[in-house]
Amino acid sequence: MALPLAFFGVFFAYPVAAIVSRGLKADGHWQFGRIGEVVTDPATAHVLWFTIWQAAASTALTLALALPGAYVFARYDFPGKSLLRAVVTVPFVLPTVVAGSAFLALLGRGGLLDELWGVRLDTTVWAILLAHVFFNYAVVVRTVGGLWAQLDPRQEEAARVLGAGRFAAWRRVTLPALAPAVAAAALMVFLFTFTSFGTVQILGGPRYATLEVEIYQQTAELLDLPTAAVLTLVQFAAVAVLLLVHARTVRRREATLRLVDARRTARRPRGAAQWTLLAAVLAAVVLLILLPLVVLVLRSFDGPDGYGTVFYRALASAGDNGGTFVVAPLEAIGNSVSYALAATAIAVVVGGLAAAALTRREGVLVRGFDALLMLPLGTSAVTVGFGFLIALDEPPLDLRTSWILVPLAQALVGVPFVVRTMLPVLRAVDPRLREAAAVLGASPLRAWREVDLPMVGRALAVSAGFAFAVSLGEFGATVFIARPDRPTLPVAVARLLGRPGELNYGQAMALSTVLMLVCAVALLVLERVRTDRTGEF
Repeated sequence: MALPLAFFGVFFAYPVAAIVSRGLKADGHWQFGRIGEVVTDPATAHVLWFTIWQAAASTALTLALALPGAYVFARYDFPGKSLLRAVVTVPFVLPTVVAGSAFLALLGRGGLLDELWGVRLDTTVWAILLAHVFFNYAVVVRTVGGLWAQLDPRQEEAARVLGAGRFAAWRRVTLPALAPAVAAAALMVFLFTFTSFGTVQILGGPRYATLEVEIYQQTAELLDLPTAAVLTLVQFAAVAVLLLVHARTVRRREATLRLVDARRTARRPRGAAQWTLLAAVLAAVVLLILLPLVVLVLRSFDGPDGYGTVFYRALASAGDNGGTFVVAPLEAIGNSVSYALAATAIAVVVGGLAAAALTRREGVLVRGFDALLMLPLGTSAVTVGFGFLIALDEPPLDLRTSWILVPLAQALVGVPFVVRTMLPVLRAVDPRLREAAAVLGASPLRAWREVDLPMVGRALAVSAGFAFAVSLGEFGATVFIARPDRPTLPVAVARLLGRPGELNYGQAMALSTVLMLVCAVALLVLERVRTDRTGEF
């Protein structure tokens, strides 16, 4: 636990504490009265209410649309299932600015709905809710579907034999077993939508602001650090409660169920009802996930003189973006890949050690450590990025001009994915194998290398792939610390979307398409490597 604790202490807790203290201190004295002023401000209450309301609505809508998909992926076997599973996961690892670009091309001015029916949904709450479903569909499918596939169907069949109807058997046998997984998925979706930034910033317009958007505006636009610090504390407290509840539901799921091999429970659909359900789920995937991505690709080729590659060609020149960059936008691809590779290496080392520690020990301290590892997913990335600039500015940690600053921020987001992917596999390793190796004279390091590592090798590769994909798309912290001459893909897309003109918009669509394709290829590779269906991601 030493290295992960040191990593999170130096590169997470210290920067967050630094920016909060900077905001709440004046002339060397704490200004705690500022907390009451901000918390009781009607504007803060309005932002907090909208943050909670849209997160709850997004969670309910995501569960309603994704639970049938979780059942189909768990119980049905059909051609292209692995490919479709990868497709529904692509939005989850895309940066929010890319998803915002896709829905802007679909729902915004001149978008598909506007051209066909004259309907615009951008700057409305419906655009935000649909984009959140687009993002979090995979969370429900993987979390609930992964467990559903391993539930023994014979238990429900036994209830049917004893006289229960189909719905009664499902309600009294399957639903209680699934409840912890559904609760875990709902909490994760609520967490991700509660801290939503890029989606609300792009699609919500000036009328809507979550806590995360308000923190960004107070920090970067109004330079009001005291207000931003108080809002950060409010968000931090809410997220901490959510993560503690989430950790409890995950432990319940892991401790109370006896599971079977998922390959024994899936079968081809039979009967009109099952084929109709499969068709309905496929239609939902096409409309909610594939359609925005297809429209994004089409917009990237829709130039002023018809379809072509004019926007892609413009990416190669720094002079074709109206002064938005000091380098060609195309260089952002190489920057993003190099940063993501470095972040992946850091995340695998830190997350692997953390997962091993969680596997070997129990207790309150370890449960708190588990919740700590998830905190970066729910803490304001804006706060972390700005905290990096404030805290890491003096020797021996003067990293403001160092390239490693961006991978460090990205690794904070990648570590939770490494832990959640590796932990179920590590817990599945029979401890008697390690004990037998020790009896035969193997040191702990050799036992890990020759017993654990061969069994968790594929999970390690999958976790590295997820860390790479989410690092590639990290935006909230990177937008503060990426150098102007070395922008990442998400930062480049946001800058292009923030400037007027058809050329800037088209280049943003082109860069978003490139990033989407890179993430899709990475996930397709992961689906071929992955053999287990445990874990949350």
